[in-house]
Amino acid sequence: MNADSAAWERCSVVAVVPPARPRKLAKVPFVEMADGRLQGVVSSGSDIERVYVSSIAAATHGFSCSTNNNRPCGGLHGSPCKHLRALADEAVLQYGFDRVARYLRVDAGEGGVSGDDLMERLNGTIEPGGAAAVFSRFLRHLAYLEIPAAAVPIEEMHWFPATRAAG
Repeated sequence: MNADSAAWERCSVVAVVPPARPRKLAKVPFVEMADGRLQGVVSSGSDIERVYVSSIAAATHGFSCSTNNNRPCGGLHGSPCKHLRALADEAVLQYGFDRVARYLRVDAGEGGVSGDDLMERLNGTIEPGGAAAVFSRFLRHLAYLEIPAAAVPIEEMHWFPATRAAG
């Protein structure tokens, strides 16, 4: 074990990988690669009060999409719906094509740069996803936005990446 890895283990902050490219949060406010899935929350195009929880499993490429009320997506007819495509697009913007392809265990091949390129490489079928857990995590992240600014550490956020204030 070298000195750098030993220091890392004692540290309560992590380095944040900046987004591959800027993305707009209105359509897909939450995207993550966690629990063996690319998953996130996608806004409805027709109802401002409705969101969809969409996910694609790594390795099997099984996909799911349902509303925040656990109703199945009406556009999910044996193939990925528009919410899954939007999720893939935003994941590629956030993490980069190669990283998302590696996570989902698809061959990145030549020329892959977009969510559509990623979706073409998937061969999954509909399978249940962890919609409740994903939506709960999304709501938890939203709650952090409501915490008032403070100069003192916030106990439950001690593990968040530290940034230096501009001075």
